[in-house]
This record gives sequence, C-alpha cells and structure tokens, in this order.
Amino acid sequence: MAQHLLNKKNMAKSCKVGVTAFDKWGIEPVQRVGREALYDVASVVSNRVENELSKIMDHGGDIDDVELLKARIRLTNAQADSQELKNARETGEVIDTAFATYALAKLAAEISSIMDSLPLTISRKFPDMETRYSDAIKVEVNRAVSRASEVADLIPEIAERYIEEHQKG
Repeated sequence: MAQHLLNKKNMAKSCKVGVTAFDKWGIEPVQRVGREALYDVASVVSNRVENELSKIMDHGGDIDDVELLKARIRLTNAQADSQELKNARETGEVIDTAFATYALAKLAAEISSIMDSLPLTISRKFPDMETRYSDAIKVEVNRAVSRASEVADLIPEIAERYIEEHQKG
C-alpha cells in the first residue's frame, strides 16, 4: 500500500488540532520536500499512544488497568484507520460503492442504447444479409442488453462476494 503523507497544516487539520498544538507534540517528519515537512498517520498515532502511556505512568498508575489501556489503543488505531480511509478517499484511491453503482448504471444504460440499435445498423450496412442472421444477432444483442441492465442491481452482491473472497483473513 502506498504511503500517504500530509504536510503539517493538513495533518494538524485532520487531527482536529491547531498547527501550534501539533508542533508541541514533537512528531518527527517522515520526509522533507524543500522546506515542507511531511507526516504519516502511523507516526502521529505512535506519538499519541506513547503520550497516553506516559500520562498513565506519570500519574502513578500501574498498567494494572490493562483494559483501559487496551481500549485507548483500540480507539487510537480505529482513528488512524479512519484517517487513512479518509485520505485514500480524498485522493481518489478509494470510492464509495454507491458511486460505483451509479457510474456503472450510467455506463450500462449507454451500452444498452448502442446495443439496441446494433441489429438495425447492421441490417442497413448489409441489406443482402439473410433474415436468419439478422434474427440471430437480435437475440444475442437482446441478451447482452438484458444483462447490462442488471449491472447496477448486482453491484452490492458482487462487492460482498469480493470482500468475502479477497479481504477476509
């Protein structure tokens, strides 16, 4: 997976803090491009987890309260995952299923329109063609048009099947 880097201003904005507060966290940039410092979500999450652990230790708390610590770590990881997904969505690397359904439905409608006129277009270009050939073309075109019209309805099922086959460990 490609590494997503944000500059200080955008990373601070995504963490819902000001640039000054972000500076105080003391996070080391992952990369520098000219004068601009770039950060990744993993570095920010790591810094925040370490900060929470040090707070627990500084307050004399034992890490006997393991459940609280685990909950904080899970929350921090969930926030990091959410931010990575948001970043991927903003760069167009990830799209919503609803958009894919919409786009494919539009494309299927355009294809169906072209396919509908195909038998007539072929008949006009080849007027000497036997009727049985024309009828066979119409049957196959109608099958293709019918299948194309079902695409939008099948997207959720296809997506679910894909997730089951490829993304579940």
